[in-house]
Amino acid sequence: MSDRFVQALALGVDPSWRRLPATERQETCAAFFDAVAGAEAVRTFTYSMVGLKPGIDMLLWRLAPSLDALEESAAAALRAGMGTWMEVRQSFVGAIQQSHYVKRPTQQEQSMFSRERSRYLVVYPFTKSTEWYLLDQQSRQSVMNEHMKVGHKYPQVRQLLAYSFGLDDQDFLVAYETDDLLAFSELVRALRSTESRRSTVRDTPILTAVHREPREIASLLGA
Repeated sequence: MSDRFVQALALGVDPSWRRLPATERQETCAAFFDAVAGAEAVRTFTYSMVGLKPGIDMLLWRLAPSLDALEESAAAALRAGMGTWMEVRQSFVGAIQQSHYVKRPTQQEQSMFSRERSRYLVVYPFTKSTEWYLLDQQSRQSVMNEHMKVGHKYPQVRQLLAYSFGLDDQDFLVAYETDDLLAFSELVRALRSTESRRSTVRDTPILTAVHREPREIASLLGA
């Protein structure tokens, strides 16, 4: 499979939009989501973050064959209706590639753009230390085996690791999908005590979003 580009695009609506007349809010919101859905080369799933993170109202989880397609579709959405009242608050970009540590991905590690969506999506940037990359492959594999062993104890949590080297500020775009946030929290806590934690340089900001259809997000925003 050729590389595919993935993006977590977090958007915030200007507070003044909420003070527009109801009809204008409805029309501009509909125009924005029509533009999002109209991007033929980009698959987009919509998530709400209203009130969950300062300045962020929604998260667009996007997959495209090229960075150009992500750029062009984002530009089209941001110039349509409510998009002209929005600002990009966070953006994490990566490429889906074959893992260096997993030969046969399990169901937990399959593409998160297949099957039905789980209720929650958690995404964050992840960067490892220079010392990690200077270790030999066998040493790194041993550490990752422990890391993955812990992850497999939580089958209700699916993961996607996209490579961001040279494409964004982080090394990886990490995403988890689950219907059980408490189980996910337990997984993260368990991973804190593994050897791999020593090499972590950055794993914030964490964006936790609720999967909702555009009409639901529109209602939450007041459109």
